[in-house]
Amino acid sequence: MDHSTSLLRLIFLALGTALVLLVVRSAFRLPRGIDAPTTSLFDDAIAGSSCTRFAPWGCRQADRIKQKPKPEPPSHENDVPLHPLDPLTVTEINRARELLRAHPPFASSPSSMFVHSLALDEPDKPVVLSWRKGADPLPPRRAVAVVRFRGEAFVLAIDLASGAVTPLPVPASGYPTMTMDEQVSLCYAPFSDPVFNATIQRHGVRMSDVACLPISLGWYGPTEENRRLIKIQCFSAEGTANFYMRPIEGLTVLLDMDTREVIRISDRGAGIPIPPAANTDYRYARHMQEDDDGDQTSRSEAGFQKVRAPSMEPGPSGPGVELVDGHTVRWGGWEFHLKADARAGMVVSRARVQDPGTGAHREVLYKGMASELFVPYMDPTEAWYFKTYMDAGEYGFGLQAMPLVPLNDCPRHARYLDGAFVAADGRPYVREKMICVFERYAGEVAWRHSESPITGMDIRESRPKVTLVARMVASVANYDYIMDWEFQMDGLVRIKVGLSGILMVKGTAYSHLGQARENEDMHGTLLSENVIGVIHDHYVTFRLDMDVDGADNSFVRVEMARQETAPGESPRRSYLKATRHTARTEKDAQVRLKLYDPAEFHVVNPAKKTRVGNPVGYKLVPAGTAASLLDPEDPPQKRGAFTNNQIWVTPYNKSEEWAGGLFVYQSKGEDTLATWSERDRPIENKDLVLWYTLGFHHIPCQEDFPIMPTVSSSFDLKPVNFFESNPILKQRPTKEDDLPICAATAA
Repeated sequence: MDHSTSLLRLIFLALGTALVLLVVRSAFRLPRGIDAPTTSLFDDAIAGSSCTRFAPWGCRQADRIKQKPKPEPPSHENDVPLHPLDPLTVTEINRARELLRAHPPFASSPSSMFVHSLALDEPDKPVVLSWRKGADPLPPRRAVAVVRFRGEAFVLAIDLASGAVTPLPVPASGYPTMTMDEQVSLCYAPFSDPVFNATIQRHGVRMSDVACLPISLGWYGPTEENRRLIKIQCFSAEGTANFYMRPIEGLTVLLDMDTREVIRISDRGAGIPIPPAANTDYRYARHMQEDDDGDQTSRSEAGFQKVRAPSMEPGPSGPGVELVDGHTVRWGGWEFHLKADARAGMVVSRARVQDPGTGAHREVLYKGMASELFVPYMDPTEAWYFKTYMDAGEYGFGLQAMPLVPLNDCPRHARYLDGAFVAADGRPYVREKMICVFERYAGEVAWRHSESPITGMDIRESRPKVTLVARMVASVANYDYIMDWEFQMDGLVRIKVGLSGILMVKGTAYSHLGQARENEDMHGTLLSENVIGVIHDHYVTFRLDMDVDGADNSFVRVEMARQETAPGESPRRSYLKATRHTARTEKDAQVRLKLYDPAEFHVVNPAKKTRVGNPVGYKLVPAGTAASLLDPEDPPQKRGAFTNNQIWVTPYNKSEEWAGGLFVYQSKGEDTLATWSERDRPIENKDLVLWYTLGFHHIPCQEDFPIMPTVSSSFDLKPVNFFESNPILKQRPTKEDDLPICAATAA
């Protein structure tokens, strides 16, 4: 009897222990994992989670979708720099980490040091321009680091050879770009708060289905100063991978980023249901599964378009693509340096084009990159007003770049470049296949002419346009940005931005527009039952350090206006006249585009002339774009004041690279392109930097649900009197013999 009682007690004790563990797991949502473990300062918080520290978006407390194990990315441990602008190698990142950990005050507690960025401190421009491969040694390798230590930010220059670590000025306001480690760990922080957990349960969402995002909160006054803050919003991932379409509307958690303390929970979502999961999943495998489960014939006929696979093979002849020393691209007369950057994403440097008349490679662009992205949402309500993202300065545009998908993001013959970045603990990691480079023939015509029969000449001349594309894609939470730099043989460079991915949506009680009040401002479009796509803008500001045939250039506005004819001068009453104005100072060069006030915008070298006397130059050719309509004194617009004009021109300054400032997070807008330009510095015949903002207004529509077809816009850098004549005049036509011959492989 005693033995039976003891056995029963032991069984009840074991059951009780298991029940306690189950309750604790349900309450605190200890994460379960699918990804390979990674070493991190935050491993205790996120070990084995359904997202790694390098892919934080939508961190979930339990993963419900099995994924195949991923192969280990290349280590790049033996890489060495071969060009002055080559990014830091894995070895150099490790060296910088050692020097930082040994530097006071960090040496006293190395585990309290968090590295927010670590990048090459590029040599001075004259040093790079004078360097010759094979003849000159590489300039000294240096790095610049942004770190935080016990709540204080430091900017430091690091000499990798001598080991010297030198402090640099720290911005007066704002905080550094978030690290990937903290973006991940912040997703989990609210789950330690019982009030948050109870709120989730009141919304009827299982804790295992909750997915959360860290959302930058901008700056809205003194109450948000002197501490790093972030807002967390959550979604239900039940029944779909597209949790973005299932927001827990109105629930916002204000969090201290350093202490992980929940400061305030706002829940304005009473009466708003979680939108249904039906028809939200965009994955091909899921649609195939639905086909198997449902009416295959009707679904395939109604829902899928059968198209042939795109051609993936280049022609057997042609210029081809050379990738030299890992980062130098040569193609079709072009030569440029290409690299990944944690903040900018992709950087093009030393772009030179060959002159067909002389054979010389001539300078066009010293450095070009996306400097900042400003994405304000147009909903002033409590759960939305703060959504005014600065994707590069707050999250790191390059940090959010995921590996490209071969055959879909890039064709079969593409060449790939990886990126080596730094984690919060200073250790390097590799983002593989971050950039691809490939030839593209899209059926376009480079030039052509056919003679009419009335001339008696049988002439039909046409040349195909083949271009080179360098591409990277950043997946910043829901949105995907496709960034292309396209080089043409005629000297033109087209910079294109494509927007795809998933809308950030708002939950609503409405399932049909007929339920809305008359003239109600929903701040967007009803896309599906209980889902509103909120109106928003995208602005991508590019920094273009132009060196047209040399560093000293001028900015010329060629204005077009109607000119009236004098009485009796001509049967015509008017014509179009072009007048050139050379900008003397920064304010002279600020441009807001106007359809009925047209102009061309040239960057010329006044010291270099063509044989007939025109200054050689390149012109910026805008395409479709948008301008901000926000009040200039609205806090988001003060921070995004670099979008007040579409074009700015500044004198070259190595420290002026980021249009929103070095420290963007919670900044007040005190260190932006707009504030720099207030100095109105001389720019005539100087080393110039051209800034251009490409904008999109986005009023969502049902075709954007559940995932958006790509919409694109672009601008060109086009030669204007740069060459003596058409540089591709002697390009030969394509003939039948040039086409590839396909043959079936033997079984």
